[in-house]
Amino acid sequence: MADGTASGGRGNGSCAGACDRDGRRADGRGLPALAMTENTFRPVAAARRPYLIVNPRSGGGKASRFRIAEKARALGAQVLLLDPSRPQDLATVARRAVEDGADLLGVAAGDGTQALVAGVAAKSGLPFVVIPAGTRNHFAMDLGLDRDDPSAALEALTDGVELRVDLGFAGERVFVNNVSFGAYAALVQDPAYRDDKIGTTVRILPEFLARHKGPELVVRAGLLTVDRPDAVLVSNNPYRADDPAGLGRRAQLDSGLLGVLAARAETPAETAARLRDGQTHGLTNLATSEEVVVDAGIPFIPVGLDGEAVTLPTPVRCRIIPGALRVRVPRHRPGAAPAERPPGRGAIRRVASAVGRAVHGRHSG
Repeated sequence: MADGTASGGRGNGSCAGACDRDGRRADGRGLPALAMTENTFRPVAAARRPYLIVNPRSGGGKASRFRIAEKARALGAQVLLLDPSRPQDLATVARRAVEDGADLLGVAAGDGTQALVAGVAAKSGLPFVVIPAGTRNHFAMDLGLDRDDPSAALEALTDGVELRVDLGFAGERVFVNNVSFGAYAALVQDPAYRDDKIGTTVRILPEFLARHKGPELVVRAGLLTVDRPDAVLVSNNPYRADDPAGLGRRAQLDSGLLGVLAARAETPAETAARLRDGQTHGLTNLATSEEVVVDAGIPFIPVGLDGEAVTLPTPVRCRIIPGALRVRVPRHRPGAAPAERPPGRGAIRRVASAVGRAVHGRHSG
């Protein structure tokens, strides 16, 4: 397995920390929510016919508690309240809204629903509003939105600025955060993962790696090939350098790069050598603008697409389209998500050590 790092991006005028509405540093704690190039922040007029899709049960009923639908209607938005007992094709719903004259699309739900509608907004050239009413709200976190008060994001309907962010594609499916394969895909389905990513990863990722019996994967990114990884994560922009396990946040959403994390359970001797050298066990970590292809010896494989379980035909070709999505955010927003700090090396080493123990058990059992 090849281990290493690679990085790159536009880097023209980007701010290294969280940015305020003018694109400058906004967070003295050094917790970047989004490092965007300064010229992407553009004042915009209020939408005339905004259309908002609201899942009242997402995030444990967060949209209902914060009265998202009522507040959005008061601001002139047409609102569709989803009924869990009557599943709908949300991409089709969004396309019909565009045909009926909507000039902005928004979603108050989890990241999987955000991705479905974001794809329609991007294809239609319309702005998109993210209301963090889901459980994890990774996309909203990296946009610097207030996840403690999702109703604050509604300000984007009347007093917002616009920026352009990249979109990832796995085949024809859009992802705003990441697409996962192998043990990672199984991990994100665990209910505990929604509430405690690091703790759950330390607790159950080793178990998933040790007992994972999925198809043998092959990952190709440019000239790099990773054979038989047990877990693969392809992200829309790379995770931070101090977060090589993809547990936290991305420093940028407009780099034009896919992040690739591939983990393979190795022999006890390899594990011990890596831990002695202070290396994160069994990880290939790189950033690339090239297509990333994940293949397997079967025609379809289960994947986690922004945390949603789906099945995709192989090979799965992942790509990124720079600046594909016009995102409208409030002019005044926190800049840094209030809750989680990026994981320290201690947390990452705990993951590595636990993986090593599990792998030793698998190889010696």
